[in-house]
Amino acid sequence: MDAAVGLCGRVPSLQPRRFDTAPRSIALAAGEVRLHVRESPRARRLALRIDAAGEAVELVLPRRVSLAAGLAFLESRRDWVAERLARLPDHVPFADGAIVPVFGTPHRIRHVGLRRRGDARSVALVDCEIHVIADPAHLARLVRDHLIGMARIEIARRARTLAARIDRRIVRITLRDTTSRWGSCTASGNLAFSWRLVLAPEAVLDYVVAHEVAHLAEMNHGPQFWRLVETLAPGSMGQRAWLTDNRARLLRYG
Repeated sequence: MDAAVGLCGRVPSLQPRRFDTAPRSIALAAGEVRLHVRESPRARRLALRIDAAGEAVELVLPRRVSLAAGLAFLESRRDWVAERLARLPDHVPFADGAIVPVFGTPHRIRHVGLRRRGDARSVALVDCEIHVIADPAHLARLVRDHLIGMARIEIARRARTLAARIDRRIVRITLRDTTSRWGSCTASGNLAFSWRLVLAPEAVLDYVVAHEVAHLAEMNHGPQFWRLVETLAPGSMGQRAWLTDNRARLLRYG
């Protein structure tokens, strides 16, 4: 499932690449922004992508397109880049007092003290709050680890239940922090998901899980595939639209 946002243009030249001279940042009115240049053997056009998680710009070059041509394309789209970066939601760190969604419901992070011998857990969800008992220096990591653990349990449960409904077997489920895909499925039965789906409403999580489980039976995006997704997660098109609209927001937490 692709979650990328970008801008494409026609390839203006066919010259050798020189990535060793590529700049590491681009200067905008708001300040310096990191720049990442990469080659894509599948790309047919130059493309710009905004990395919402890291506030960086990615310049994608097709084969046999020079770095100079790519940088000229970037320069001609400078205003587009600045506008997209300005439209990014605010970054919300995992810090005391921050509000973070858990299955779409806002939860306030609260540091409630230092961990003592006998404390059962370092992190717990209590009445729409995320209580953290630990050294404040470890708070962000502990919150992140707890959310990943929740995502692993909930995604695995949902995925295996849906796979059983269509008589398919899941070999392995992996969680990652991807910025371009919410989920993926291999022909061998391995599924991968973004842990950030635990931040989205449950119906959205159900849709992504159904999407990847459906690939166990249909390794394509044809009509039969989408019918199966809708059977497993009714209302899936609405959840797909929600992900598109809220992609950047989910990537800005933590």
